[in-house]
Order: sequence, then C-alpha cells, then structure tokens
Amino acid sequence: MPSLGDTTALLKRARRKAPTAASRRGRPAEQMVETADFGPNPGALRMLSYAPAGLPKGAPLVVVLHGCTQTAEAFAADAGWLALADRYGLAVVAPEQNSQNNPNRCFTWFSSGDITRGEGEAASVAAMTAHAIATYQLDPERVFVSGLSAGGAMAAVMLAAYPDIFAGGAIIAGLPYGVAGNVGQAMMAMRGSDRRDASALGALARGASPQGGRTPRVSIWHGAADHTVNPANAAASAGQWAWMHGLAVEPDETWSPPGRSHSVWRSPEGGQVMIEKHLIAGLGHGTPLAVDGPDGAGAVAPYMLEAGVSSSLESLRFWGLAPPAADPPAEQKAAKAAPAAAAAEGGLAELVMRSVSGHVSGPVHDLIAKALRSAGLK
Repeated sequence: MPSLGDTTALLKRARRKAPTAASRRGRPAEQMVETADFGPNPGALRMLSYAPAGLPKGAPLVVVLHGCTQTAEAFAADAGWLALADRYGLAVVAPEQNSQNNPNRCFTWFSSGDITRGEGEAASVAAMTAHAIATYQLDPERVFVSGLSAGGAMAAVMLAAYPDIFAGGAIIAGLPYGVAGNVGQAMMAMRGSDRRDASALGALARGASPQGGRTPRVSIWHGAADHTVNPANAAASAGQWAWMHGLAVEPDETWSPPGRSHSVWRSPEGGQVMIEKHLIAGLGHGTPLAVDGPDGAGAVAPYMLEAGVSSSLESLRFWGLAPPAADPPAEQKAAKAAPAAAAAEGGLAELVMRSVSGHVSGPVHDLIAKALRSAGLK
C-alpha cells in the first residue's frame, strides 16, 4: 500500500497535470452548433447540437442536460458525450438554461410550469428533440436523455412526461420526478428528506404523461459522498421507476465491483435489465468519469469527477448504443452478493472524503478521492 508521502506526491503530480492533456481531449473547441428556431420554446432555453460528419440516417440521439453553473457545450464535452458521439455514431442535443430563468443556470425541475407535459422547459426540450430527429433523420425509437444534478432531475422529468419520445435515460446525482413544487421543497428533497414510498413516487411519475405509452429503461448514478444531493435520492429514483415497471422495490441482484455497488432490476419476461443503480464509494457531487485508457472519454472539471468508470459510456452500453466491455465486468465474475450500499457508503475513504468535503475545491476533492482509490482504500 502506498505511504502517505507517496499519496501526497501523487496528488501534487495530478494537480499539476489536471488541466492539460485530458482536458483538451475531453473538450474539443466549439464543435456544437446552435439552432435559434427549433419550434415552440416556452421555457426560453438555448439549443445546441452535434452530429459527427457522415452520420448515417437512423442514428440514435442522446439529449444531455447540464448541471447548475455549467454550460451546455462544456458539459457535453467534459462528460465525454462528444467524443462518444464520434466513437459510436450518434447525435447529441444539449439544451442550455437561460440565466434569466435561473441565475445559476439550474433547470427548473421542481416548478409545475416547467415539468408539465407541453409546458415550460420540458416542452422546450421536447421541441428541440423533435427538431433534431427531423433535421438529422435520426431513429425516433432510439432517443435517450441523461443529466447531472438539476439536469438529472430534469432528465427524470423528460422520462416521466415524454415516455413516447425517450426510450431510456440516465439520472446522474439527481432526484425522482415530482418530489418538490417550490425552491424550499427542492432544497429539502436534495437533503433526502422526502419519505414517500415507491408507490407514491411511482404514482407521481405515472400521472406526468396522460398519453401513457412505454416505460423507459433507467440508469441511476450517485456518489456515496455526495453532500449536495443526498444519495438517498438514488434509492428513491430506483423505487419510483421500479414501481413504474411493475417490479419489486428491492433489486434482483446487487454486486460489488471495486469501489461501487451495482444493483439491477430485471423484467420478469426475458430477464432484461430495466433499471440499474450505481453507488460509487467516496465520490462527491458530479458526473463519474474515466478519462484514461482505451475507453477513456471526457475531462475532469468542476462537478466532472474521475471515478475510474464512465457513467456516459456505461449508459450507452446499458441502452445498447455501445458494445459491452471487452472483458466481462468484475461483477459478472463474482457471486451474487447481499445489497452492497452499506459497503459503498462506509470505510476509511468515506470518512476522509466527508472530512474534506466543503473545505477544498472540486478538482482537489476529486484528486484526493482518486489517490485514496489508488491506495486501495474503499
């Protein structure tokens, strides 16, 4: 095991090189194009999109929703979506919040006027999605949505209100649909104070789309050391969508890959995974990244956190838009384990990360977490 001195040296080296090669790799310069007129825009959002050169007809689409204080293009690049679009042949739409709507550029995931089908920001995202499908001649059956934090909560909005558009999604450090109706309730929900059970949460999501239709497949990601949006929201989101799919609240299987727990809920017909939940030990508030290696994508930045696993790439694999990993994941080689959330949340690393959270910048927080993982502490 590396000594404290070795770990400190690792932190210093990583800090010096953090903004260089990986950042340039993750953020190509201004690849996205803006569309001013994409149809009804009651939410006053900005539309940015990206399609690789030569993208064939019938390609899939991923809509990516940034978190507070972020911009659409920086988020799309830093989360790896632009690199993955080139790699796997898909289009990306990145809605951007207007600072006049919210000075911190947070999507308004808690306001009935913005999360109701046909209204506000939700309607704007739906309109730009439809515009992109028509413009790029994409496959309307392979449209997905992913978001971080407020964007993750807004991704849940789009999945609930527009299941006829979105076949699946990924909620990253987000919240269930419908748990807040104003700013005060939103802050309480972020702290994990909502105690509604899966049936009550599921009923909220079921009522969001009078049109009915399919129930999307959902991937849920959360850091166990997230002190901005309590990790209890990941379990609540899983319960909400399990109820929507008619599945039990408890997962069918839970494994413990290195540094995280991975739970899945399977369809009784055929055993397809309909919901998955990843809880990552020692990770704070942000998008989990893996910037190195042959599958690396994205760049470390505020709220974009090196975790040794890419939520963006793994979401593509979950949706069937990217091939599975070359080697079977460690969890597939292990026997079924009891629910491992406690293991992911506990340990020395978690205690260390709790002690520094709020006292260091986002990049330094991420470097400490990476050093602890390198030292083998879980």
